[in-house]
Amino acid sequence: MTASYPPDAHHAKIVCSMKHIWRIIKETRVLWRYYIGISIFTILLASTSQLVPLFTKGAIDQVTQLAGGHPANVQLVAFFAILIFMADIGQTIFSNIGGYLGDVMSSKLRQVLSRRYYRHMLCLPQHYFDTELSGKIINRLSRGISQIGDFMQMLSNNFLQFIFSTIFSLIIVAYYSWQVALMLLALYPIFIWMTARTSNKWQKYQHTINNNLDIASGRFAEAIGQIKVIKSFIQEVRELKFFNKHIGAATKTTSPQSKYWHWQDLRRRTVLNMIFFAVFAYIFVGAANRQFTIGEMVLLIQYSMLIRIPIFSISFLVDRTQRAIADSKDYFKAMDEKPEIVDNLDAKELTVSGGAVSFNDVSFAFGSNRVLNKINFTIKPGTKVALVGESGEGKTTITNLLMRLYELSGGQILIDGQSISVVTQQSLRSNIGVVFQDPALFSGTVYENISYANPKANRADVITAATAANAHEFISKFDKGYETQIGERGLKLSGGQKQRIAIARALLKNAPILILDEATSSLDSKSEIMIQQALERLMKNRTTIIIAHRLSTIQRVDQIITIQRGKVNEIGSPSDLSRTNGIYAKLLTLQRDGTESLKKKLKKFEITN
Repeated sequence: MTASYPPDAHHAKIVCSMKHIWRIIKETRVLWRYYIGISIFTILLASTSQLVPLFTKGAIDQVTQLAGGHPANVQLVAFFAILIFMADIGQTIFSNIGGYLGDVMSSKLRQVLSRRYYRHMLCLPQHYFDTELSGKIINRLSRGISQIGDFMQMLSNNFLQFIFSTIFSLIIVAYYSWQVALMLLALYPIFIWMTARTSNKWQKYQHTINNNLDIASGRFAEAIGQIKVIKSFIQEVRELKFFNKHIGAATKTTSPQSKYWHWQDLRRRTVLNMIFFAVFAYIFVGAANRQFTIGEMVLLIQYSMLIRIPIFSISFLVDRTQRAIADSKDYFKAMDEKPEIVDNLDAKELTVSGGAVSFNDVSFAFGSNRVLNKINFTIKPGTKVALVGESGEGKTTITNLLMRLYELSGGQILIDGQSISVVTQQSLRSNIGVVFQDPALFSGTVYENISYANPKANRADVITAATAANAHEFISKFDKGYETQIGERGLKLSGGQKQRIAIARALLKNAPILILDEATSSLDSKSEIMIQQALERLMKNRTTIIIAHRLSTIQRVDQIITIQRGKVNEIGSPSDLSRTNGIYAKLLTLQRDGTESLKKKLKKFEITN
């Protein structure tokens, strides 16, 4: 049973759909030259298709004169045949030129929208990616752009031809019989009204399908990226069940959606069939009563069939339009996300002379969750500082705020006395080097990954950085050296090799401030020694903030800042804090004790010996 809505609700839904269609057109207006070209050839195609019934009528009228005892103009009949042939040739030429323009337009449309989407994604703030699965983001791009491309191709190639063919046909039919034209004209408001009543429910079904497909695709991308984890924990069956569950839900929803659509289409087509019955009956009876000549009867039937084909194709057009609206909603929703706060018009370039870093009453909340509350500390130029605290206390958040990956909820961060909120983001981030706990490499060559920090660097600079990072030796042993492909996220490299390439990348950047998310605890002793040597070279003469994972590292820094419940608990040198009853002193006690229960407590701080 069809759901019923108040007339104004139907009107609102139609208006909403029209606004969405208009946005699709507006977003793709950059290709207006192709739209104009396609429109011109569509009009020409529609015009030539109207000529065949007229030429056919002329030929039939001449032949029927012969049947009535009157001489027929054979040359004129032959000429009509030539005209029909020429009209057919014209349709062939115009449809293929229009089809070619449509294919090129569709390809360029995908390029434009993909580039726009990717550029927008790169400008979105970090918190957007913290809450979205990468698979969902990719799937929205693929599905949304595909449907928008198909819709615009359909709109330019099919819809315009349908419009112009219908208008031309109705004008010619009205010349011979306004009654037939009126009956054919009545098809459109009836069909559109019946379709509008079914659109909302179909859209709800499609939303459910898209949601399940996004979840399945998101998990698929996540699983492929973590395939070693899945295999090591023998969870292949579990992952497949999760994937099948949501793919199955999408498939299951398709059945009632399709049943609903085709049931409604059956009702629409039945009404249209009744109207066409009335049209043909009127034409046949009129011809029998000599109201129309045989030629006119054939002409009216042919034009009725020309209208019949597109009107019955409206189901296809409506289906494509609804899919474009439903599948592009997520695309536009992502495009409506506010980009990262851009630089102020008066933003200045950050100039770093020493590299002093100050956090003054810095607060930060992630949604309703307050992570940091009025943090205060100062890091002297060229010194090494370790951030220590239990997991989730905000150590990584502090470094993210320094790079302006998140915007402050309150307070101020200064570098050499300059507030980072009033300088350009490019100048800020160009002065900060980062070595992540996960090396975060890209597919490509060793050379490309090291030079990622500075694409303009020459080969000598890359080799110098690799040598300082203790990476040149193992790179040179590869068959292709620096041109060796390392695979997705560097999967062809060992953990120690990936870390050293990441350190080389940071060395090549040569930024005065360094953020180091230390990660050597899982490496073998030889790799660890080589990485520690590389890190010492990297940290030399740089202001370094370390998210420490080893007590041995903490003991070698100039200053320790302990974080507890989103606030600074203690600040001091390792020797000073070892004599207090604070977090660092407790960590030392836990290390000396060595019992299993106390080791578990140590792990809360993500600290190893």
